[in-house]
Amino acid sequence: MGIIIRLVITAVALWISTMLLDGIKLTTDSVPQQIGTLLAVAVIFGVINAVLRPLIKTIGCGLYVLTLGLVALVVNGLLFLLTSWIAGQFSLPFHVDGFWPAAVLGALIVGVVSWVLNMLVPDGDD
Repeated sequence: MGIIIRLVITAVALWISTMLLDGIKLTTDSVPQQIGTLLAVAVIFGVINAVLRPLIKTIGCGLYVLTLGLVALVVNGLLFLLTSWIAGQFSLPFHVDGFWPAAVLGALIVGVVSWVLNMLVPDGDD
């Protein structure tokens, strides 16, 4: 049950990022299709973060220490762009335009919103 709650929280965070930033687009008008797309993109984002983030942190440990963790913003932006690219490969109407204005800020918004919602919503592990 906790995984489903986290998936929905990530989908809500992605939706909020599409509302706040012009560079992140969800190009469908149908509400059920928007919900399905956001859930699918949340799954893609979760898999990418579960698989690639630990590898990148291990390999780039020195950069994280050297930049006091600021390189994490760049890594998160790149993972967000990768999510957009993979969503495009599956013909999902989700697209991120550009690195700094959309990908980095979008990943930051998704991270903060997910953190806040995870704090507010119990997932059964508490």
